[in-house]
Amino acid sequence: MEPVTEFAYRTSSACTYNNNDPRCVEVATNLPGTVAVRSSVTGRTVEFTTSEWTAFLAGAKLGEFELSA
Repeated sequence: MEPVTEFAYRTSSACTYNNNDPRCVEVATNLPGTVAVRSSVTGRTVEFTTSEWTAFLAGAKLGEFELSA
């Protein structure tokens, strides 16, 4: 079996991606120990450890990143 060398990105089912306004965040979790997140607009990628990603998701669910009006 060959090692995986590329990220396999997926887009959230909540994303309303269309060719006129392709603003979606894509996430790849296919490489052990790494989560990659990229912008569908710029293609820029940020990588996290699985621990960092888990902590981020927990904080998001608790509302830690809500913007105040």
